[in-house]
Amino acid sequence: MGQAAIKHITGIPESTQAISTDNKGSVTLFHLDQQLQVLTMENSEKTEVVLLACGSFNPITNMHLRLFELAKDYLNGTGRYRVVKGIISPVGDAYKKKGLIPAHHRVIMAELATKNSKWVEVDTWESLQKEWKETLKVLRHHQEKLEARNCGHQQNSPTLERPGRKRKWTEQKQDSNQKKSLDPKTKAAPKVKLLCGADLLESFAVPNLWKSEDITQIVADYGLICVTRAGNDAQKFIYESDVLWKHRSNIHVVNEWITNDISSTKIRRALRRGQSIRYLVPDLVQEYIENHNLYSSESEDRNAGVILAPLQRNTAEAKT
Repeated sequence: MGQAAIKHITGIPESTQAISTDNKGSVTLFHLDQQLQVLTMENSEKTEVVLLACGSFNPITNMHLRLFELAKDYLNGTGRYRVVKGIISPVGDAYKKKGLIPAHHRVIMAELATKNSKWVEVDTWESLQKEWKETLKVLRHHQEKLEARNCGHQQNSPTLERPGRKRKWTEQKQDSNQKKSLDPKTKAAPKVKLLCGADLLESFAVPNLWKSEDITQIVADYGLICVTRAGNDAQKFIYESDVLWKHRSNIHVVNEWITNDISSTKIRRALRRGQSIRYLVPDLVQEYIENHNLYSSESEDRNAGVILAPLQRNTAEAKT
């Protein structure tokens, strides 16, 4: 039986069906949506993840970018997750860290660094806040944003109708759409996880730098993807912390076997001493730093003597 004859009998457009014939000559029709469902079943069973990296990015380095690639490879390799996006969120000026240059420069450098990335982007929300925002609030902001977008997408998904479609086929599609809208197993929004280096785990132990309840919520409700660095022992910090140990299943430690000890602190030191930073930061970032003369002994004294925002806030709250 020819394909045109099948179309005449079924009323199904050729573009929405595939045909296979067994050795007895019988014809089986496979609807395109059924085929796509089978093909995407493996991905649908995986939890989609958005990696969020918070920090000064003062300046952003090649190591910051490597964190995203390492974390993505690791999570995808577990077979349980699928990384769909990476977000770089530079901290705002109100953080008051010593040597922290204005946020708009750090945002521009991050945007230049990710210019050619297909999946990592820069978000300015945190950097634009007048007051310093806790990391937990930044995580919550992005999770709520993803859930709102996911809800709106599911409610507003249009049904495309092709001209000349048979009435029976249209009714079948409408019935199918109604069933999908009633199906409680709608696709969940991606889960935001905090991407960090092992030094962040160390910082959890600094008095008044973090609220204990914030640490608990971060590891329990979101989770950490922690990339080890030379001189850090992430597993040791997890073992020594009751909170981290309790939620260790939600903390993924990624080993960086290709040693890379680039840090923003060392980059700034080299710049103050007039030394080259080429191949330590993306070329466009180096060019931007040089054009704007961003780092010097004077810039390193910025916020000198000022108490770090989280220490100031948490210490004050602890006294009340």
